Amino acid sequence: MNDAQRHSPELRLERAVRNASRSSRRSSRSRSPAMTTFYRTWVSPFGELQLAGDKEALHLLCLPGRHRDPEGWTPAVAPFEETVEQLGAYFAGARTTFDLPLAPHGSAWDRAVWALVAGIPYGETRSYAELARALLQPDRARAVGGANARNPLPIIVPCHRVIGSDGSLTGYGGGLALKARLLALEAPNES
Repeated sequence: MNDAQRHSPELRLERAVRNASRSSRRSSRSRSPAMTTFYRTWVSPFGELQLAGDKEALHLLCLPGRHRDPEGWTPAVAPFEETVEQLGAYFAGARTTFDLPLAPHGSAWDRAVWALVAGIPYGETRSYAELARALLQPDRARAVGGANARNPLPIIVPCHRVIGSDGSLTGYGGGLALKARLLALEAPNES
């Protein structure tokens, strides 16, 4: 495995999920089942985002208008400082990938789809059908769409980069207008 493969977004996501799962299993043995979930909101150039997670990893990023009820969660800024810094750099056009500890909750299928989505390079798109073929499940493009819709970490796991086979913008939890804005942000500047 060369350096490019070792540092690919797909492998970083897989490692982050694996490490968070291991640490979650270890820590769940030593503490009560009620784990503290921290959250904060952050006003991005595209609207207010809600971030949620624990001290070890980010679990959730909610797009504008899609925030979860934080009942039982603890407001906190410190666990999300690096996330906010990286998101700010992304929105400023200074960052094309994210390097954060992530712990998205989902089925094995969901996580497989999200790992592929995490590997879609900045400024590029893939269709649901292309992702299904990459998973060796060419007849499961709709299932890829379902997993994409359940992505708890949009922008960071860039589900906005997944489009219809005909190149059209299809479904996005934050709405098609936000999807178009994110893709435009990532479009190469042509002088």
